[in-house]
Amino acid sequence: MSGHSTYTPKTGIERWIDARLPIIRLMHDSAVSYPTPKNLNYLWTFGGILTFMLVAQIVTGVVLVMHYTPHVTLAFTSVEQIMRDVNYGWLLRYFHANGASMFFIAVYIHMFRGLYYGSYKAPREILWILGVVIFLLMMATGFMGYVLPWGQMSFWGATVITNLFGAFPIIGEPIVTWLWGGYAVDNPTLNRFFSLHYLLPFMIAGVVGLHIWALHHVGQNNPDGVEIKNYAKDTVPFTPYATSKDAVGLVFFLMFYGWFAFYMPNFLGHPDNYIPANPLSTPAHIVPEWYYLPFYAILRSIPDKLAGVLAMFAAIAVLAFLPWLDTSRVRSTRYRPTYKIFFWILVVVCFLLGYCGSQPTDKAVLQLGGKTILDISGLGLLLTIYYFAHFLVVLPLLGLFEKPKAEPASIADAVLARSGH
Repeated sequence: MSGHSTYTPKTGIERWIDARLPIIRLMHDSAVSYPTPKNLNYLWTFGGILTFMLVAQIVTGVVLVMHYTPHVTLAFTSVEQIMRDVNYGWLLRYFHANGASMFFIAVYIHMFRGLYYGSYKAPREILWILGVVIFLLMMATGFMGYVLPWGQMSFWGATVITNLFGAFPIIGEPIVTWLWGGYAVDNPTLNRFFSLHYLLPFMIAGVVGLHIWALHHVGQNNPDGVEIKNYAKDTVPFTPYATSKDAVGLVFFLMFYGWFAFYMPNFLGHPDNYIPANPLSTPAHIVPEWYYLPFYAILRSIPDKLAGVLAMFAAIAVLAFLPWLDTSRVRSTRYRPTYKIFFWILVVVCFLLGYCGSQPTDKAVLQLGGKTILDISGLGLLLTIYYFAHFLVVLPLLGLFEKPKAEPASIADAVLARSGH
């Protein structure tokens, strides 16, 4: 997509390296001269923010591992020791723990941006699917990391989630036994989760590399959803235009991140996780981290255990099929007024699913004459039905019946029209 390389070695050392390993050329073509659509807004800065967050999580995680002890009798104490006795251990731990939440906030904004502007459509199908794979790996990594402090919510969260695999016929019990490393959540379980939590971020980094490669091959989408027609008129070099915008976006995001890490570091966590794990004392309300709550609500809303587990996994898997479920030829929601309504309904549904996942299933939502008409479980089921209907019914039909607005002929035309020229 970037065309021929514009890099010219200026010194003898550069020419020598370029002839043997053109890594400087690769960096220049990818991060300096790469043609970027000139109409990108600040929602496109979240790709760079996510790359930064991945590096930050790996660096802080590697340092924390130097002081963590993956044993059920020592894990909780070792985390507290990191907080109290390791130089700046509290800072590393709070940045790592809150970094997971920041990572998911950024990835959810990144994904909803892709949904809004049609970034999953041809020729970017593989780019989108790689993004879904990264999301799945993030969810697995985050869950295993939540278990490591070995507090009450860590232990019981691991117990509940791993037991879900037992719903699968024939293969379910062997999978659960393998995850546990025995017949109950215990030290082998903690060791498995610790090992995988350390390994998976490097796998994420590998898939991110593929994701960026795919992006640079097919080119970036843009808010107007039209392809680049004329590189001279439609694009600007990545540096300094996109890099300066990315830097501004990152600074504001880091201010948001720092606010949580320094002023309310435990706001997004659960207080029960500051109680050592006790297999004999079940918490009153077991909940996962906030970023799993919509999927947890889907799981709980379906009475049948196997159907609930399948629906939870299907809620993520359906995203990978978006390029083929959306039958509209128009990418951007700017030119799809009817789809824009359904998009915002989906956003509200996802937030409400998150709320349902955080509440007890028997909590009343709607009462009439002192009698519960609708509880959290019922509301979760209605929202789950709509969630799947959006992808499996609304998107395919909208492409057939919606009348989109006229798209601009080029990116340059769209920019000039909005500037009043």
